[in-house]
Amino acid sequence: MSKKLVVILGPTASGKSAMAVNLAQKFNGEVISADSRQVYREMDLGSGKISKKERKGVIHHLLDVAVPQKRFDVVKYRKLAQKAIAQILRKDKTPILCGGTGFYIQAVVDNIVIPAVKPDWRLRSGLEKLATEQLFEKLKKLDPRRAKTIDKNNPRRLIRAIEIVMKTKKPVPRLRQGYGGQAYPVLIIGIKKTPEELKKLIARRLRVRLNLGMVAEVKKMHEKRVSWKRLEEFGLEYRFIAQYLQKKLNYDEMLKLIQKESEHFAKRQETWFKRDKRIRWIQNYKESEKLVKEFL
Repeated sequence: MSKKLVVILGPTASGKSAMAVNLAQKFNGEVISADSRQVYREMDLGSGKISKKERKGVIHHLLDVAVPQKRFDVVKYRKLAQKAIAQILRKDKTPILCGGTGFYIQAVVDNIVIPAVKPDWRLRSGLEKLATEQLFEKLKKLDPRRAKTIDKNNPRRLIRAIEIVMKTKKPVPRLRQGYGGQAYPVLIIGIKKTPEELKKLIARRLRVRLNLGMVAEVKKMHEKRVSWKRLEEFGLEYRFIAQYLQKKLNYDEMLKLIQKESEHFAKRQETWFKRDKRIRWIQNYKESEKLVKEFL
């Protein structure tokens, strides 16, 4: 088999994980997760991590490789992902990169060298005193392009982006087109859903995850010394469930906020992906299978 990489991406709740598993079964592949929250142990339901049963025996990489108390960034991710791809190729199997974290995917696909900026604790301390809205406005002035795709409600990411810009005196690295030094060609498949479809999928997934014990998962993490502040930094489900457990929100308010912010998050993901003209947008598994068959 020639050395090739398949990428499955799309907005949250679009069905990426199931599609990647089916393709891996069909084309002798292994899956590499590209999700900035699924790298953490204990964060299963809240991050939408694929269960062992759902994996159907397909080997998955880069799940549960970090502890939630410690930071994990794109520099670490890129290194581990490239190592996993090399391991899979050595076994004469197909590596399938799957996820919704655009920056992680692009860092691997385009072989982007991210500046390994060490934490500046004095700078961070000053930034942490600013409100989230102030952080977003500051980033907009420093790096308008990054501000368009970042989660503007996530202070951790805002602070990190500001830190990179201020320390390097340059914008967060621009994503390049082409293989960018990658040693093998890449097929990038994107799952396309209408806003109405995504809204329903997000709502259905939320109900299922809550029934499976997502609130209990967050409570257990806090009991294991993951601070409320840290939990809120993970955004979306973790932010609002943490606020609910602190009695800052009632249950209905929590549900509405998770749904609303998940829909906004999906829009930001699509904005990020639309910049890459290499993505082959599809609506169902049969289309993806045909593309992969032709590619391999």
